[in-house]
Amino acid sequence: MTASDEEAGAPSRLAAGRAWWSRHRQGLLLAGTVALAAGFLGEHYGAPAMLFALLIGMAFNFLAADERAAPGVVFCSKTLLRIGVALLGVRLTFEDVARLGWTPTIGVVTMLMLTLGGGVLIARAFGRGSAFGLLTGGAVGICGASAALALAAVLPSRLIGERDVLFTVVGVTTLSTVAMVIYPALFGALGLDDTSIGYLIGATVHDVAQVVGAGYSVSVEAGDIATFTKLQRVALLPVVLLVVAFAYRAEGGKRVGLPWFVVAFTLLMLARNTLPAPDWLIEAANTTSRAMLLTAIAALGVRTSLAEMRAAGAKGVLVIACETLALLGMALVFAFAFLH
Repeated sequence: MTASDEEAGAPSRLAAGRAWWSRHRQGLLLAGTVALAAGFLGEHYGAPAMLFALLIGMAFNFLAADERAAPGVVFCSKTLLRIGVALLGVRLTFEDVARLGWTPTIGVVTMLMLTLGGGVLIARAFGRGSAFGLLTGGAVGICGASAALALAAVLPSRLIGERDVLFTVVGVTTLSTVAMVIYPALFGALGLDDTSIGYLIGATVHDVAQVVGAGYSVSVEAGDIATFTKLQRVALLPVVLLVVAFAYRAEGGKRVGLPWFVVAFTLLMLARNTLPAPDWLIEAANTTSRAMLLTAIAALGVRTSLAEMRAAGAKGVLVIACETLALLGMALVFAFAFLH
């Protein structure tokens, strides 16, 4: 390419960028404003910001079909979502997930596998497909809404719709909030010590924020153990994504490939643990990831109406509730057998 070609190409790229911004601007501003409002409400009222983003977003569903807002909303709910999921890899350290030793780690892995398998069986029992069971089981067993969003991006769209994703996010976020309040009192009433309570909270509560809140409401020791146990569950997310991606992309003799954001997630996790990085850079990546995921879930909310949510029906609620209770039962058995 000659110098004159490069000079001619610069204005064209600038014009393309302006055209892209003009086409996506209103949708981006809509999703971003909803995300900011949800973050403000979550910070000041102590409730999950993602749940607020979903609910506020659904209030603006009438704009989803507006040609001025639709392109930006779709971009946020798809591309921005995948970038945010990839950046989750920066949050993980090998030291954190190895802190508790091998026995609790084996328990975490076993419970996740059983939750995923049980999710498929429970979903089929209630007339839902295996993909829905994997989606909800992964959300319950790994890290709530973040896992649901990541798994939804891997599972075939012909099997999992946006309504299923939103329903799962609402369900696991709501149950996680309830668990944050009830589980510490329940585990304390069973006569467990702070170590066991922390492990149980980290192994059973869905979302990271609720794990931290519930753990430190008991004691500093319980909070530390709960956080580390939760990180072990989060660390299994790329493994589950890889397995699910290969399983579904290999159907029908199709060429097996990995989504780019799964590769990025894994590479960022490895880089976080093997290369020196300043704290400000890690914190910036974490903050950016949270902001992107919050904006993405706000956009997904805009794209889904309450009428579509109701179509999921009571069976979807029962699937998530049964998976949550099954995980709680397994964790209690493990704690009394190996930790108490």
